Amino acid sequence: MTQHTLDTAAWLHEIAPDDLRRTVDVLYRVHRLVVLVTDLPTLLLSIMEESKQVAQAEACALMLYDAITEDLYFEVALGESGDQSALKREVRLKLGQGIAGSAALTRQSVSVADARTDDRFFKQADETSGFETRSLLAVPLVDRDALIGVLEVVNKVGGGPFTNADLHVMEMFGSLVATSIANARLIEQNLRAERLAAIGQAVAGLSHYTKNIITGLSGSVDLIDQGLSQNNSEFILRSWPIFKRSTQKISDFVEDMLSFSKPRKPLIEPFDVRTVVKDVSDTVSGTVAKKEIGLHIDCARAAPTVRADQRGLYRVLLNLVSNAADAVPRTNGVIRLHAETADSGALIIEVADNGPGVPDEIARQIFDPFFSTKGSRGTGLGLAVTQKIVVEHGGQITVSRAPDGGALFRVVIPQEVDGQE
Repeated sequence: MTQHTLDTAAWLHEIAPDDLRRTVDVLYRVHRLVVLVTDLPTLLLSIMEESKQVAQAEACALMLYDAITEDLYFEVALGESGDQSALKREVRLKLGQGIAGSAALTRQSVSVADARTDDRFFKQADETSGFETRSLLAVPLVDRDALIGVLEVVNKVGGGPFTNADLHVMEMFGSLVATSIANARLIEQNLRAERLAAIGQAVAGLSHYTKNIITGLSGSVDLIDQGLSQNNSEFILRSWPIFKRSTQKISDFVEDMLSFSKPRKPLIEPFDVRTVVKDVSDTVSGTVAKKEIGLHIDCARAAPTVRADQRGLYRVLLNLVSNAADAVPRTNGVIRLHAETADSGALIIEVADNGPGVPDEIARQIFDPFFSTKGSRGTGLGLAVTQKIVVEHGGQITVSRAPDGGALFRVVIPQEVDGQE
């Protein structure tokens, strides 16, 4: 048995049975709180509340170490009296300054029975907060030889100094807090790196996509200019469809970016879904004709009036049909658009194609923002926006295998009760 184990056993014998039971209960609750490691502010606040209770202190504080400025600042300050928020705003301690600074510098716990008679006491903290410090226990927070901060409990309830048992319990708390903070910071660093990588990948994809559009625009503009300068209508007629498609792509891209970038409450209104289906059919007619795609529409079982955001539903159908047009084979391509009203009143729309379908591993990611199987020909926003619009309606969208072997996207949009939106 080591000397440390003997020392630990000795201080445990000093604790009254009720205090030991309370300490064990608090430590159990605190260890369960560690699952909040991804929500550091909530975790730290909960741990400090528990530490205040277990040490039976009037107040407690957590000071974190800023390695850049090499000083300590108040992250959490809890107490029944005084302006605790003023401590967080105005007080910072250099290493070695004050009792907390001394504990940080030496990396040794400091227990003071009467802070007012201790030369290390930093009086400005009480002057700033209006709190009166008597007894104080400061525990340094260290993780893997790195200074994290200092944990303080202030003023033992009932008067008197903090006990040796309090010191050992708070050192256990300090170890847990230090590890939690270090792990949370590591997780945040990893998440930040992943976010930056994802942003970089998204920007690269969007840049390729817009560059392709601009290339098409530039080429068609040059030909149009040449046709105008030479009074050659053939150049203009040949270039105009390319120019028109490119401007439509830019319009769709901007619309998707706006739809994705902010939450939007659907503008619910009554309309005939057949009108929206026809608008989508007219929009893709050029692509359908060029690729000789068979577009089959069936709205026979759809109610004459549905309630939804007409513009949003148009966007959903246009994205799904456009994706299907990209997916079908070069010859004998088929797209089926089916709309019906379920017995529940919900609007059900299915868009199916005879393309290669969506493998299971891709289906799990297909609605993720900036995920695309089209390379530089896609933004990865279309299906993300489609899902967002459907969810904003309280509906759902799924993908599965179509009877023709391709992809089948199914949209279900519930219908609100009359008089409600």
